[in-house]
Amino acid sequence: MSGPILVFVEHAGGEADRVSLETLALARGLSDALGGAAVEALLVGGDALDVGPGLGRHGVATAHVVADPSIAAAYAPGAWGAALAGLATVREAAAVLAPGTDRGAEVLAHAAARLGMPLAANVLSVTPGASWSVVRQRWAGSLLEDATLDAPIRLLSLAPHAVAVDERAVAPPASVGSFVPVVGDADLVVRVTGHEPPAKGSVSLTDAKVVVGGGRGVGSAAAFSELEELAGLLGGAVGVSRVVTSNGWRPHSQQVGQTGQRIAPELYIACGISGAIQHIVGCKAAKRILAINTDPESPIMSIADYAVIGDLHAVVPAISAEIRRRG
Repeated sequence: MSGPILVFVEHAGGEADRVSLETLALARGLSDALGGAAVEALLVGGDALDVGPGLGRHGVATAHVVADPSIAAAYAPGAWGAALAGLATVREAAAVLAPGTDRGAEVLAHAAARLGMPLAANVLSVTPGASWSVVRQRWAGSLLEDATLDAPIRLLSLAPHAVAVDERAVAPPASVGSFVPVVGDADLVVRVTGHEPPAKGSVSLTDAKVVVGGGRGVGSAAAFSELEELAGLLGGAVGVSRVVTSNGWRPHSQQVGQTGQRIAPELYIACGISGAIQHIVGCKAAKRILAINTDPESPIMSIADYAVIGDLHAVVPAISAEIRRRG
């Protein structure tokens, strides 16, 4: 049997994040293909000791926790990458996987550099064999690349929402152990020094079941009040296109797209968004897309499940009014 499949797991608030759980689902599939290789996880700091056991429901046999406060107290990509590379070496891992988030990609890149091995980023699917065949996203998702990955340890990051989360109803908890990596002072030079918490009661854009998105067609920062009202009625969050953040109408944290958040809500309502490829990359995992636009030929219409051709400033308030009437 081959060595274990090691997965870097991000977590916050006592829970593993969604893309990490998707990555664990991919790891379980690889485990089956590799004859039952164990799936193991690396978690750093915070409440990792509480998160670890629950990963058993996602196929994790052992969760390794880095609890050293000099490393775990704040995100430090060099130190976390050193921890991932060190654990992969100690455990003689067959593969190392990370979620294709900003943090996951950065930590895996540091680990790859330390190991001196190639990595495949933004992977959609993997077929193991003598050489591993991978399909991955390129050029903002407009191109799919078939490639092979050959190395003593296969390193890859999973594109967000490429694999469904797979949770067992009943499973033994993962065993939890500590791991103390070898980290130097240079690895801790770059680190997060502050964190801005979300507004109280706000819904996370990446976790929201409904996202109401706004683009250039909204017209101004003040006009987003209509979208905020609709999102509030639906228990959702507001997202925006890049031009909105470039104009200073909304913060970058709300941007959906290649250089923003990648979302997978039950419903995405795109208001006044033309649908450039960079934006479509961020929202195409939505289960349903409703586009509201005055231009029936806009690119967003090509992926929309439903469309309303009209002025969003008339349509959105009308939807909100109908929800209130029925509520």
